[in-house]
Amino acid sequence: AELDAFAAELVDRFGELPEEVGHLLDVMEIKGLCRQAGIAQVDSGPKGGVIGFHKNEFANPEGLVALVQSSRGRVKVQPDQRVVFKGEWDLPEERLKGVRSLINRLAGIAAEARKAA
Repeated sequence: AELDAFAAELVDRFGELPEEVGHLLDVMEIKGLCRQAGIAQVDSGPKGGVIGFHKNEFANPEGLVALVQSSRGRVKVQPDQRVVFKGEWDLPEERLKGVRSLINRLAGIAAEARKAA
């Protein structure tokens, strides 16, 4: 909500935002979601990406297992505790959208564990 308010204020002051500023705001949103989910690293490319957690721990392991099981092979956990996800993201905008979607889900799963505690 704060990021949306900030973006609205930028538009009010400076008019229509350049595409690069929109991408910067998207990255800021993703970084905030990463903090919520305990994600230390995100790498993505045209075929998907890899997520690494702080101290190789996730706040809700059971929720992560449920995500992997429901993903139909699109999300896997490697032995090094990194999460690998498959995607078809040829364009940078598709990558940004796909990464944001997955990290948003992980942040929600992590929040479930905090609510239960």
